[in-house]
Amino acid sequence: MTSFYTQEELSGLGIKSYGKDVLISRKCSIYSPGDITIGNNVRIDDFCILSGKIAIGSNIHISAYSALYGSHGIILEDYTGMSPRSTIFSAMDDFSGDYLIGPIHSPEMTHVTGGEVHVCRYSQLGAGSIMFPSSQLSEGAVLGAMSLMKGISDSWSIYAGIPARKIKERSRRLLDLFQS
Repeated sequence: MTSFYTQEELSGLGIKSYGKDVLISRKCSIYSPGDITIGNNVRIDDFCILSGKIAIGSNIHISAYSALYGSHGIILEDYTGMSPRSTIFSAMDDFSGDYLIGPIHSPEMTHVTGGEVHVCRYSQLGAGSIMFPSSQLSEGAVLGAMSLMKGISDSWSIYAGIPARKIKERSRRLLDLFQS
């Protein structure tokens, strides 16, 4: 037996739609599968969490222990990826002390805000990095390891730090691979 779901098993997960060559680890946790779409040539490794409204494009690798919390929506465009232990939050509790924190409490006792998170094509989240609600990695941008994105990046740039800031421009040479 393989560590990934078979095609027959994939069809029984209730995922809204998925393409060809999709590999999802049997050790991945999927919540609200009817709100998740997956393109072609996608691999999702062990111990990942997918929850909420998530649109995963094609040619994407989501590495082990990554988490996508998509109550307000997450979009991963084609040729993007998440390195190990990276996390995307599309919603966030209010930690001010004015409200309780966590999904175990009624909505009247919490204050959750959020917004769609967008990872544009050719972008990558580094190991242990985090994206907050309403943030965006623009086309070709990368978020360095252990960094926190809480805004909108410039295209084709490298970001790092807490909060993430632009370090330098990123090469576009990878685009030449598509013209071969």
